[in-house]
Amino acid sequence: MEDAELKGAKHVSRVLKTRSRFTALLTVYFFIALIIPNLVLANTEPYSLWTVEALILMPLGFYMMWSVALRRSGVMIWLGFPFIFFCAFQIVLLYLFGNSIIATDMFTNLLTTNPGEAGELLGNIYPAVVLVCVIYLPLLWLAAREIALKRYITYTTRMNIGLTGAVLFSLGILALLPAYRVSDDKHVLRDEIFPLNVLYNLYLSGSEFRKSYNYPETSADFTYGARRTAELPDREVYVYIIGEAARAMNWQLYGYTRETNPRLSEVDGLVVFRDMLTQSNTTHKSVPMILSSVAPGEHEELFRRKGLPALFNEAGFDTWFISNQSRQGAMIDHLAQDARHQIYIRSPRQDMQLLDEMRRAIDRSPERRILIILHCYGSHFSYHQRYPREFAQFKPDNDVAISSQHREMLVNAYDNSILYTDYVLSEIINYLSSLGNTSSALLYCADHGEDLIDDERERFLHASPTTTAYQLHVASLAWFSERYREHFPAKVAAAEANATAPATTHALFHTMADMASIEGRCLTTKVSLVSPEYDRTAPRRYLNDHNEAVPFRKTGLRAQDLEVFRRYGIEVD
Repeated sequence: MEDAELKGAKHVSRVLKTRSRFTALLTVYFFIALIIPNLVLANTEPYSLWTVEALILMPLGFYMMWSVALRRSGVMIWLGFPFIFFCAFQIVLLYLFGNSIIATDMFTNLLTTNPGEAGELLGNIYPAVVLVCVIYLPLLWLAAREIALKRYITYTTRMNIGLTGAVLFSLGILALLPAYRVSDDKHVLRDEIFPLNVLYNLYLSGSEFRKSYNYPETSADFTYGARRTAELPDREVYVYIIGEAARAMNWQLYGYTRETNPRLSEVDGLVVFRDMLTQSNTTHKSVPMILSSVAPGEHEELFRRKGLPALFNEAGFDTWFISNQSRQGAMIDHLAQDARHQIYIRSPRQDMQLLDEMRRAIDRSPERRILIILHCYGSHFSYHQRYPREFAQFKPDNDVAISSQHREMLVNAYDNSILYTDYVLSEIINYLSSLGNTSSALLYCADHGEDLIDDERERFLHASPTTTAYQLHVASLAWFSERYREHFPAKVAAAEANATAPATTHALFHTMADMASIEGRCLTTKVSLVSPEYDRTAPRRYLNDHNEAVPFRKTGLRAQDLEVFRRYGIEVD
C-alpha cells in the first residue's frame, strides 16, 4: 500500500514538474516571439551600436519581467496582447517595406482605409500574414489553455526570469546614455526603441485624428477674402485632377521606354511639370495639402484654414467635388464638404466614370464659372483592378502576391493602369476642347508615387516612414484651351517656362487659384506655376511622419534614390 502511495506521489510530482516546465517554456516562447521585430530592426535600421543594444536589451528585459509579474503567466501573455499586435503589425510592414517602424501614418491609414482596399492588400501579402499567424496564434492559444487549466509558474522560475529581465533592462537603460551622445536628433527613446516609438506614434496619430475631427469648428471663421483679377465674357471651367500613386518614372511623357502615354503624347500644348515632388507619400496627408494653401512648415494651419472649394466659392464659382475613392472620415472629406456639390462614385470604380459625372455636372450647372475637382483611383494597388481588360496591353498582368519573383507582372499591371490614366486624361481634355465659347484649364498631379521592387531593397507600395525617389517624383501636367490661351497668354507662357522648375505639390493650390485669376489671403504667386514670379530658389520641404517639415535628403533617401533623381535632373536639399 505504501509503495503504491509512493509511486502515486512520484507520478504526481513528475506531472507537476512537467507542467511547470511547459509553463516556463511558454513564458520563454512569449518573450522570444516579441523580441523578433527588434532583432530585425537592429539589422535594417541605421542605428548606432549603443542604440542597437538598448533596442534589444530594454524590451527583452521588460517582456521577461512582464511575463512573470503574475503567477499565472497565461494571463500575463493575454494582457500583453497589445505588444503582440504591434509585433505582428511590425513584421508585416517589414515584409512590405523592408525597413522602418510602424509610423504615425500607418495608424491613420488603418482608420481611413476602406475594407475593400485593405482586403486587396492583405490578399497580396499573405506570406507575411501567414508568418505572423504561425508565430503568434499558437502563443495565444497555448496561453488560453494555461488559463483554462489554471496552471502557475513556480516561484523559482519567476524569480530567475524576473531578475534576469531586470538586469537586461538596466543594461539597456545604461546603453541609452552613449546612444544619446552619438545621436544627431537626440530622440533615441522616442524614435528608435521599439515598441516605445510605436506607442509615441500611436499618440501622434490620435492627436491628428482629434484635430481633424474638430476641423469644422477650428476653421469655421476662416475666409480667404477672395477676389477676381479678371472677368471673362466666356463661360469658365477649371478642372483640378488629383491622381493616385502615379510616379513619373513610368510615364512615357517623362522618358519611360514603354508607350504608357500614347494619347497625351499627341496633345498639343500640354505642359508637363518635370520636377514635381510630393509633400507626403501618404494619401491622407498629401491630398489635404493639395487641397489646401498650407506649406509643410505650417502644418497646424491645415486645421484652421478652409480649402480650394471654399476659395472658389468665395470667388463666385459653382464648385463640384467628384471622387472615385470612398469617404475616409478624415481631412480630405472635411475639405471637400465645402464644395457645393459632392459626388462619391460607388464600385465598380474606374476613372472614366469621373468624366461621365463631370459631363453631367457641367450640363446641368446654370453657372458661368465652374470648378470641378476630380479625385481619381488611378494606380492604387491592386493595379490589376484599376483598368478595363481592353487596356491590358502589357502582359502577363496577373493579380499576384507581392514578391520579387512576380515583379514583371506587377509592373505590367501598374503600367496598364498608367495607360488607362492616359486615356482618361486625354478624354477629359477632348471633352473640354469640345465646349464651345468656353475658357477652360486643367491641372493634374498625383498625390504620391510608388515603389515597384525597383532595386535590391525590394521596396513596394508607398506610405513607408522612409521615402524613396520613386515615391516622391510624381506626374503632373497642365492644359489650356484655345480660348484660355487667348485671354491669358502670359499665364500659359509662365507655365511653359516653369515646366522644368523645381516644385512640390504645395504649388498646386496656388497654381489653380492663379489659373482662375483669384487673389486673397494666404495666396501667393511666388508658388504659382502659371506666374512669372514663381520662386525657383525657395527650399523644398517634405512633411515627415511626425509632421515636421524637413529637407528631402532627410526623408530616408539612400544613394540609389539620389542617383535616380540625378538621372531625371532633380536636385534636392
